[in-house]
Amino acid sequence: MRGHCILSHGFESGPDATKVTALAEVAERLGFSHERPDYTDLDAMREAGPLGDVAARLERLRGRIREAIARGPVVLAGSSLGAWISGRASLEFPVAGLFLMAPPVRLNASHPLEAARVPTSIIHGWYDELIPAEDVVGWARARGARLLLVDDGHRLSASVEASADAFGDLLRTL
Repeated sequence: MRGHCILSHGFESGPDATKVTALAEVAERLGFSHERPDYTDLDAMREAGPLGDVAARLERLRGRIREAIARGPVVLAGSSLGAWISGRASLEFPVAGLFLMAPPVRLNASHPLEAARVPTSIIHGWYDELIPAEDVVGWARARGARLLLVDDGHRLSASVEASADAFGDLLRTL
């Protein structure tokens, strides 16, 4: 195996979601092992906040990284809230790369998206109704990240193939 990909789904989505499934297929085709942690139980914990238990989501990802890192290079990928926790976790572990779909560059005023300075590729919708494309352009520019802007909204439902292609491009460079 060339490495291990941990694919984190978005808020109120799931590990069998279309985008992370497409990324898993690309990872496998390119010789990477992969996993898709399930955060649905944590997303349902509304008493923890409007986005469920984000701290527990991050801790679950940390646990998966701890197990995977001993086997070789780790690549983190995530959609929306999954992108946010992937970025945060990358600050704590030596990851080989990041793939962020519709990243919330400002989860809220006190929780900006922070990420390690590793090869990073981003796909974002021009018409994202939750996260302005201009904010993502600025975030990507500041770190020299590869950025693909597509004619789509937050869910990137019309850009599954473009997402998979961009992920494959990142994996091929690692």
